[in-house]
Amino acid sequence: MAHNDKSKHEKVVFVGDSRVRRGNGFVTPPDYTAYPGKSEAFIPNFLLKEWMVGVVVLVGFLVLTISEPAPLGFPADPSASVIPMPDWYFLFLYQYLKYPYASGNYVILGTIGIPTVAFGALLLAPFLDTSKERRFYKRPIASALMFLSLASLVYLTNFAWTHYKHELEKAGVEPEHIQREEQALENRLAGLPPAGREPQAEIAIVDKDDPAMEFYTKATCISCHGADLKGSGGGPSLRGIGDKHDKEAILAIIKEGYNGKMPPMYTAAMNAGLTDEDVDHLAEWLAKQKAEAVE
Repeated sequence: MAHNDKSKHEKVVFVGDSRVRRGNGFVTPPDYTAYPGKSEAFIPNFLLKEWMVGVVVLVGFLVLTISEPAPLGFPADPSASVIPMPDWYFLFLYQYLKYPYASGNYVILGTIGIPTVAFGALLLAPFLDTSKERRFYKRPIASALMFLSLASLVYLTNFAWTHYKHELEKAGVEPEHIQREEQALENRLAGLPPAGREPQAEIAIVDKDDPAMEFYTKATCISCHGADLKGSGGGPSLRGIGDKHDKEAILAIIKEGYNGKMPPMYTAAMNAGLTDEDVDHLAEWLAKQKAEAVE
């Protein structure tokens, strides 16, 4: 059987589109501000705005720190009469712990129990109140708890601060922040930087080798005024005491006490083995302790 094989002579033609579409380059993200409720591209749109706000805030902090120095307190004075007080954001807790049910026999309940319940309820609030309503008057329970908490914080903070001011007036103590403000105002009027109190030069002890130094130690004066006369245990410094009191005044203080703060020490000195001549010499030596005196 014979047949003709034409496959070797036929051409196969493939038809297709080999064109490549030309790109349009970088495509700018659309501005989503025209579409309310939509989002926008995180990079660079959203992130750039956040960076700009951060830079403005940082520059503002730098300007404040450069223009106004830090309000540093005065050097610590162990002999100063102060009324301890926490920072303003802890005043509500400070006042709360004064109440009988939060202190004394109930200190565990006041310091651990009630705060744990309060902060635990705050953490669980999103899970306990799952309403989609955002208007506060449509959520009476959550709104009532919020307003009650705010009212409690305001009341406790104000009550603590008011009581603190009454205590200052009663004790005749001027708080340090008021002293700093007055000092800063004086410095501004004098054209000086509003810094804290300048450290004072140390007053030297006059006649360290005087026998009165031994009387001073023997009479147990060091328990309140320190072995170096700088004061300790709440007692004031005796360096420079001669600028405030003369010999007769110091003798009167030893025998009668001072201002209800220092008890009479004459009997204690006699019991320690001192004589009237020793006490008189001690008073004379203390009267020599003056800032302008040369050792």
